[in-house]
Amino acid sequence: MANIRQRDLLLSGFVWSAAALVAGSFLWLLSDMVWHGATQLSWDFLTTDTENAGRSGGIGPILVSTLLILAVAMTVAAPIGLATAILLSEFIAKDNPFARAIGMSIDVLAGVPSIVFGLFGMAFFSVYLGLGFSILAGGLTLACMALPILIRTIEEGLRAVPDEWRKGAAALGMSRLSALLHILLPAAAPALAAGLMLGIGRAMAETAALIFTSGYVDRMPSSLHDSGRALAVHIYDLSMNVAGGDANAYASALVLVILLIIINNVALWLAHSLLQKRISTS
Repeated sequence: MANIRQRDLLLSGFVWSAAALVAGSFLWLLSDMVWHGATQLSWDFLTTDTENAGRSGGIGPILVSTLLILAVAMTVAAPIGLATAILLSEFIAKDNPFARAIGMSIDVLAGVPSIVFGLFGMAFFSVYLGLGFSILAGGLTLACMALPILIRTIEEGLRAVPDEWRKGAAALGMSRLSALLHILLPAAAPALAAGLMLGIGRAMAETAALIFTSGYVDRMPSSLHDSGRALAVHIYDLSMNVAGGDANAYASALVLVILLIIINNVALWLAHSLLQKRISTS
């Protein structure tokens, strides 16, 4: 018993230490950004145009471009990812050759470097489809990058739902569509939220792919066909190519982290609300 207790304490200590290390790393990065960038934050910084190559002025056009690129990416990736995950988990056997081929393709895509996605997006969306350097081309490229994460996360969430729930729905005479909409998807809501958060996080933090597709232009976009500079690209440019741009780079990085926190919390709240609503009405 003493040995078992010691092992449990050792395991608990390891788990808590790992969690503390992850949380501490995030808090250290966040505190560094707050220390160097908080003084630059203001309403004018969030709404005014960029000036002097980013050394002065704000990030209004860049913030709008970032949100538009993200909206395009998630509008395209979310329904395709959800449909593919449902197909793999509910309509095709796991040992089916077609399912194995799709799964292997998804796993390979998940490991492809972002620069390769950027070259693909430039060749296909920008050149072949004639979209040029545009928000639309950048968003579609990010959708391709986010798809593997979305599909795998949602698929595993759906597979985690007990088979007894499916059998119970069938015994009650529910169609597969009704069972999917009213039982399986609400039960897998946390996985849907996790997939969205991971996809959004990868899309918002991407730099290499957007340099080749959405471009560097820092003016306010008038349509999805205009070029637009994303926040991650702006931070890279200020820190690497613009002398004296570190202060605004830190402030832009802080805005990016705050946006990610807000979006992640909204996704978690929506998933929790959906799950609670389904439980209360069932």
